[in-house]
Amino acid sequence: TIQTMELSGTEWKEGRKYTRNLVDSGNGKFNLMILCWGEGHGSSIHDHTDSHCFMKILQGNLKETLFEWPEKKMNGEMTKKSERVLRENQCAYINDSIGLHRVENISHTETAVSLHLYSPPFDTCNTFDQRTGHKHKVTMTFYSQFGERTVCVSTG
Repeated sequence: TIQTMELSGTEWKEGRKYTRNLVDSGNGKFNLMILCWGEGHGSSIHDHTDSHCFMKILQGNLKETLFEWPEKKMNGEMTKKSERVLRENQCAYINDSIGLHRVENISHTETAVSLHLYSPPFDTCNTFDQRTGHKHKVTMTFYSQFGERTVCVSTG
């Protein structure tokens, strides 16, 4: 399982600012990825397109901030539900019924690395502006697939 999985660290030692690296595509049933987070880097507030997201911290600490879904006619600050710091070897889970989230490396001196399993896999998601709640559909890309560098290839 994801909780007992151990990796050596050679999978992510290049030290990029933020990368999404596909490790296994699970015959179309899931995507297993290693995400590398440079110092101070983080994601936008985003959904998971009706997918389940399991995450394990492999190195460093990541802050996860949960948000309520914005109301349809909302035009103001999004509502923060909670935040927590996930430490090495801790696991987390989110899906769209729980809410939206942002993940960020809270260190300005150390990189962080996380393992993510998404089921079913998805190639687009919505990002949200925290100040207004407005959403924007984005296409997800991989920095690498199965250890080979990609050039802006869609995850679909």
